[in-house]
Amino acid sequence: MLRYAAFDSGGGGGNPAGVVLDARGIDDDERLAIAAQVGFSETAFLEPGDDPATWTARYWSPRAEVAFCGHATVAAAVALAGQGAPARLRFQTRSGEVGVDTDLATATLTSVPTRSAPAQDDDVREALGALDWAPDDLDPVWPPHVAYAGASHLVLVTATRERLARLDYDFPRLHSLMAARDWTTLQLVHPQGPDLWHSRNPFPPGGVVEDPATGAAALALGGYLRALGRARAPTRLEIRQGEDLGQPSRLLLTVDPHDDRVRVTGTARRLP
Repeated sequence: MLRYAAFDSGGGGGNPAGVVLDARGIDDDERLAIAAQVGFSETAFLEPGDDPATWTARYWSPRAEVAFCGHATVAAAVALAGQGAPARLRFQTRSGEVGVDTDLATATLTSVPTRSAPAQDDDVREALGALDWAPDDLDPVWPPHVAYAGASHLVLVTATRERLARLDYDFPRLHSLMAARDWTTLQLVHPQGPDLWHSRNPFPPGGVVEDPATGAAALALGGYLRALGRARAPTRLEIRQGEDLGQPSRLLLTVDPHDDRVRVTGTARRLP
């Protein structure tokens, strides 16, 4: 079991993930028990493929398996690089193949094809109720969507950074809605400018109040921007997450209007 903090800001922070480099022979119940014991939002379990560049990757939160996890993939790729793996890897996940370019400190993930569609009004009202937010707390320029890039996320854009900073939600109520809709996290975001976004990600289905850095949600945000036509040329933007938790994280997102796969880049550092 290795432990890494992914998407750290360069001075600490990031989101911790567990990495099991060879999970052959570990059944699903044991994997769930290991993830619960580790206690991080995600633990990646890897199995080697037919060549050194191909790996099967599966992910468990302390409560359940998750189809895809970005920060644990960054952690796993950097961990493999430290073991001498090729710089270009292919992870076979439950959501499809994810390409990863990596070195000893950084990884760039290429998502599965993204999609994004308007959220149902009833679902948005229930989510706002669980968050104790009013409709006016949302920016009307940015419609609520459910976006997918390996996992589904409800995207809500706040009108102010202050609204995003004040997050105290009804855990059971939000968990019930997200489990029914198969949403992995909520992608709650605020744009400070065209190239800088702030993000927070409640994750009650995984038994986690909030994720300090969420690669899968960042990729989904890229699909959302692409679907809305907000990336009319290849665009690179920064997402800052975890600041309100004291775990500052930095995710670099690349969106190309001519490519339905988006990319996210982050660092990973080994934890004791």
